[in-house]
Amino acid sequence: MAHLFDPFILRDLVLRNRVAVPAMCQYSARDGLAGDWHFVHYGARAVGGAALIVSEATAIVPEGRISPADLGLWDDGQIEALARITRFAQEQGCPMAVQLAHAGRKASVGRGWEGQTPIPPEQGGWPLVAPSPLPFSPAHARPAELDAAGVEAIVGQFAAAAQRAHAAGFSAVEIHAAHGYLLHQFLSPLSNQRADGYGGSFANRTRLLVEVVDAVRAAWPDRLPLIVRLSATDWVDGGWTPGETVALCRVLKTRGVDLINVSTGGLVPEAKIPTGPGFQTEFAEQVRREADIPSAAVGLITAPAQADHIIRSGQADIVLLGREILRNPYWPMTAAQELGQAAAWPPQYQRAAPVR
Repeated sequence: MAHLFDPFILRDLVLRNRVAVPAMCQYSARDGLAGDWHFVHYGARAVGGAALIVSEATAIVPEGRISPADLGLWDDGQIEALARITRFAQEQGCPMAVQLAHAGRKASVGRGWEGQTPIPPEQGGWPLVAPSPLPFSPAHARPAELDAAGVEAIVGQFAAAAQRAHAAGFSAVEIHAAHGYLLHQFLSPLSNQRADGYGGSFANRTRLLVEVVDAVRAAWPDRLPLIVRLSATDWVDGGWTPGETVALCRVLKTRGVDLINVSTGGLVPEAKIPTGPGFQTEFAEQVRREADIPSAAVGLITAPAQADHIIRSGQADIVLLGREILRNPYWPMTAAQELGQAAAWPPQYQRAAPVR
């Protein structure tokens, strides 16, 4: 079996190991533009030995931002600030993927450390859209139901953002269809009560995501991989299920998706999620085994032996470290030392590399 420090290939993209950095919002952009914080944040993890970095949620339209401080790729003027980051990361041997997102009914809230309370219109908040006019919580504004033209526009906006991502030097696209954001809202019957071709049956509820995948795949170079992030379960009766996730992944594989980033939850605030070390890994394993598509596991993965076991036992093909790699950007290098594997130390740091 492969191990954590074996390379992994996705189309023409060769990853130097199986350690990746997942999308983690920094809430530090201005008008969607990346700044010095983003350069240092992503650059440190590229230097630290990760094989792939996924950008934080990057909005395809201004009203699709989670907060006013989100990154964006709805305008050509946002390309170069991101290109500066992808160039540096690539020089360190760490390609980057962009996570393209639309927050839907969970948009227009404050930054993460501010509690993400809804922003009223008089303080700069904006109108929300969703598959159905159902608010995320009693505190959130009631979203407008997207009409047919609005749904069609979403598809084109994802494709246009993917084209800008290519111009910005990203090596992969991740479509965000998890955590209760717009595409996930269409998937789940808890948030999608439409009576048209985008609601009701499994085929209808998954239609928008499939159309977005097709449009992005057509706009994105064939040689580069396409990733989809899914919440495998809503953790609520009557919601999106692991079985539906597997069925969807089988469809996505036929549409040119190369990897499923498997997460859970986020659709409704009352969900009771049994968190613990590796609590989502079983869903990544189920997707990999039953849909026969590569998967990535995320969720309280912290120890090198734990991450290595996930790969060696075939539970997932890639391990994503979130909080742990915030605490230690050089986790991949220290993990390699602990596991007795080779790691690519930058020449500037060679004096600190362990002697083997």
